[in-house]
Amino acid sequence: MENRLRLPTGISTFEEIRTEGRVYVDKTPYLVKMIETGKINFLARPRRFGKSLTVSTFEALFSGRKELFKGLFAEEFLNSPDFEPSPVISLDMSKIDTDEGIDAIRTSILRITKAVANSLNVKLSATKSCGGLLDELISATRKKYNQKVVILIDEYDAPYTDFANDTDMANKVRGVLRNFYKQLKANDANIRFIFITGISKFARFGVFSTLNNPTDISLMPEYAGMCGYTEEEIIKYFPAYLDDTAKKINTSTDELLARMRYYYNGFCFDDEVQTKLYNPFSTLQFFTHKKFSNFWVQTGRSKVLSDYMKFRHLTVEQFRNFSIPEDFAENPGDVDTTTPEGFLYQCGYLTLRDRTENSFLLDYPNTEVLNSMSALVVENILRDNDEDFSLCRAELLDGLREANYRKVVSAINRLLAGIPYVDFSKNAKKVVSYHYSGQELDADEIYKKQREWIYRSNIISFFRGCGIKVIAELHTKMGRSDTVIFYGSNTWIIELKVAYKDKGHDPAKRAEEAFRQIEKKNYAAPFPNAICAGMAIDDEKRQITEIRVKSEE
Repeated sequence: MENRLRLPTGISTFEEIRTEGRVYVDKTPYLVKMIETGKINFLARPRRFGKSLTVSTFEALFSGRKELFKGLFAEEFLNSPDFEPSPVISLDMSKIDTDEGIDAIRTSILRITKAVANSLNVKLSATKSCGGLLDELISATRKKYNQKVVILIDEYDAPYTDFANDTDMANKVRGVLRNFYKQLKANDANIRFIFITGISKFARFGVFSTLNNPTDISLMPEYAGMCGYTEEEIIKYFPAYLDDTAKKINTSTDELLARMRYYYNGFCFDDEVQTKLYNPFSTLQFFTHKKFSNFWVQTGRSKVLSDYMKFRHLTVEQFRNFSIPEDFAENPGDVDTTTPEGFLYQCGYLTLRDRTENSFLLDYPNTEVLNSMSALVVENILRDNDEDFSLCRAELLDGLREANYRKVVSAINRLLAGIPYVDFSKNAKKVVSYHYSGQELDADEIYKKQREWIYRSNIISFFRGCGIKVIAELHTKMGRSDTVIFYGSNTWIIELKVAYKDKGHDPAKRAEEAFRQIEKKNYAAPFPNAICAGMAIDDEKRQITEIRVKSEE
């Protein structure tokens, strides 16, 4: 225990990890390959995925810090007689202050540029032009050290993505950044190597129109594992932590890995959809706390995301197995103008799941993200109606644990009461385009399917947001059950029917019809002692008004 390498939790500085006896998953083969094959490289990854650590590692490598790379793949590269260190200009754009308007953003860019100059002992003029100052920094550094410089830019789009919900401000920020970054092209003769990270790639008037032939490695299979952990890396670098955690939660290491795979694995960043990754932050937090929780999204759940989902009346289920054209994965558009699936994909909430001949499927990477997004949507619904998510959640969990269907229905009805009326009209086209493509539906069928989809998707999100294991539309030999829920020692099978007044529906008969469907289709066969419930939602009241329940003994 005393000689065990410590976890690098919350640390993104390569030197600190290497000098403090912390675990470093060796990613230097990717860095060496990049240096040997290209001059200008761009990598898009979600936040908290190791981009800053990659930039820090590049900085140490180009600075010739050989002692930090002992035992790593890059050690041989550094000891090569052909290697020469270079002065490094490293800019962390996540440090830009975006709270006080466009002038404050310019001032903040000037500040971090001057800070880099001070670290390199380079004197700059008093120019107030962001681009002019960067131009001066590059040329002055080249002159002082008599060597071409290395440019590392971390989170290049951070000041811009903060305004995903404010297109006017996003355009202003984009203009400032474009003028700043175009100095890289103007100084091509002074630059040895450029590496840029971000979560998005500007489609319009962006940095890529200001560079000379950048290589976007974001979806290249050979760089798929550059950020994040593969399962093989977790087994190789964290064996003691796997054993400790397995003992803590009273399971085997193999079973622990299976549960981790279900909860945390699944991010994919290669166009062959082969490499699956764990988010490093979640993995390290999991080993620290030794419990399953939604670590990554808890830190990244900003007001920007919350408002984005809320203002666009988005549900969670509409993005399951979402088909996108092949070129979308490469060019999803600008964060402020792209489609919702483009925004969520670039931010890491959706990932590549599978591919066909000319398209990809998007889905949530894993259970952690799916449950967290579900909770976010539900919290938005309840917050608008002065409901408290924690109280509603407690009532639902009590009902499921106690097999008390009245509490379960009460909790669901509190959720349904909070769904904004506009959601039912805003999402009509989504139902048709996302779920019923190729089917001819008349207006009445569209209305019906729209309502059922909104009710069901929000109820499923409610369960998932409460941390409950739920399977939607579980296939059996006889059909598909609406919802199967697992909580504690209880399994619930719920079938929902909507009662429409204009169709003359009797809610009580609809609840009976739902229950009989469970029996007729034998949905409970795989689950002995399941609690089977047929529920009817009165569309006029938007509440569950009737329920038919039987516990299968």
